[in-house]
Amino acid sequence: PRKGKSMKLFILMALFGLGLAQHNPQFKNGRTSIVHLFEWRWADIAQECERFLGPKGFGGVQISPPNEHIVLGIPWRPWYQRYQPVSYNLCSRSGSEAELKDMITRCNKVGVNIYVDTVINHMCGSGGGTGTHSSCGSWFDATNEDFPSVPYSYLDFNDYKCKTGSGEIENYGDIYQVRDCRLVGLLDLALEKEYVKGKVTEYMNKLINMGVAGFRVDGCKHMWPGDLSAVYGRLNNLNTQWFPGGSRPFIYQEVIDLGGEPISANEYVHLGRVTEFKYGAKLGNIFRKWNNEKLCYTKNWGEGWGFMANGNAVVFTDNHDNQRGSGAGGASILTFWDPRLYKMAVGYMLAHPYGVTRVMSSYRWDRNFVNGKDQNYWVGPPSNGDGSTKPVLINPDQTCGNGWVCEHRWRQITNMVIFRNVVNGQPHSNWWDNQGNQVAFGRGNRGFIVFNNDDWDLNVTLNTGMPGGTYCDVISGQKEGSKCTGKQVTVGGDGRATFSISNKDEDPFIAIHADSKL
Repeated sequence: PRKGKSMKLFILMALFGLGLAQHNPQFKNGRTSIVHLFEWRWADIAQECERFLGPKGFGGVQISPPNEHIVLGIPWRPWYQRYQPVSYNLCSRSGSEAELKDMITRCNKVGVNIYVDTVINHMCGSGGGTGTHSSCGSWFDATNEDFPSVPYSYLDFNDYKCKTGSGEIENYGDIYQVRDCRLVGLLDLALEKEYVKGKVTEYMNKLINMGVAGFRVDGCKHMWPGDLSAVYGRLNNLNTQWFPGGSRPFIYQEVIDLGGEPISANEYVHLGRVTEFKYGAKLGNIFRKWNNEKLCYTKNWGEGWGFMANGNAVVFTDNHDNQRGSGAGGASILTFWDPRLYKMAVGYMLAHPYGVTRVMSSYRWDRNFVNGKDQNYWVGPPSNGDGSTKPVLINPDQTCGNGWVCEHRWRQITNMVIFRNVVNGQPHSNWWDNQGNQVAFGRGNRGFIVFNNDDWDLNVTLNTGMPGGTYCDVISGQKEGSKCTGKQVTVGGDGRATFSISNKDEDPFIAIHADSKL
């Protein structure tokens, strides 16, 4: 009996160790942030890694789902068609398998990891019809649950387990429905079956072998943690051409948990990191000053606000769902449509030590609000007449054209991605606030940031914790050669500096770090 007990303990420890390993983003050389290049083509991502993301210190890119997906003609090719797989062939709206492989290699070469948005809960919608209207032209029959390119048949879906009359999730209070029935008509895979697990694992391992660093797993609330655990446990170690031997794929799971439902993020944190949806929703309220929220209340930001443990969280100001009113977070979510508050919120996120940070990079669409809901939330990426995605054009001033927003290229956001790298591992320190919406904090002796989100000017002398000298503010400009292109901050030998921020400033915040010192 003792042997059995120690064996059980060993297996438990091994599984626990596996889970912890999957919490590590495997960033290369001191990088700390992911950027989601939503709906970008592989060819454009490869170039962006080489010309911008690598040199600027970004840690990785979350790419759109690379698998073959349905092509929905009406409305004209919405973005969400990519979340409706018809096979695991690697040809999608973003490009071919060869282009995908080329991108992974080129990004790895410049120290930028690739994280794959992975859709394994379901195939396309039950109303998807029959035919070859898919991104690689594979034939499928959604009506009869026949996907010969995998192959999956009706035997591989959860219909037999779902207990609702419609076959759809009808009540989010019932965990069995949420996991065994169809989410908005999407054909729910029976991940408990060995065969289905095998097909999903084969798909993910093919990507690992190509050199990806990990996965954002879509819709995890709709899958049983035990089934996911079994899949993750069968994943290969990362490709040793790019990662140290024995490295595990980074796993971060989309679990929308704003409280009030029986399924919580806590059921998934032992398997990998989890997306902390409360983060952006609360941050939006704070910077908008809704519900009497004040920036000074964020002194204990992170776990103190009821978020999951720091080591389990992936955080973001907005994502591809909630920036268009789907997903979670509601109207408080800040996006590129509110640029002034957005830059402050993203700056705050990148300066604060909590979580692994993900920055959003979007495209524009024509919004059309009816009763507070955007009727055009479905609009796909900037496209040519034939439906193909337009390339990302880089303008002479380094902004993007062709309808791409490229928030990650906004000076204030890029420079805060660099700030996070410079202060990595340093504690949250030297907090100051005015009991309102003016706050400041440092990261050990490596960085300091000051915000003025009040409707009057800020003039204050603060202890920065930084060595004496002259620093360039990386929000209004940056250090170039031996001078600052924006504001300068003089820190005395005692670590104190005087800050003046008008509430009329284009960006009413200032950030300095060790590498911005003259």
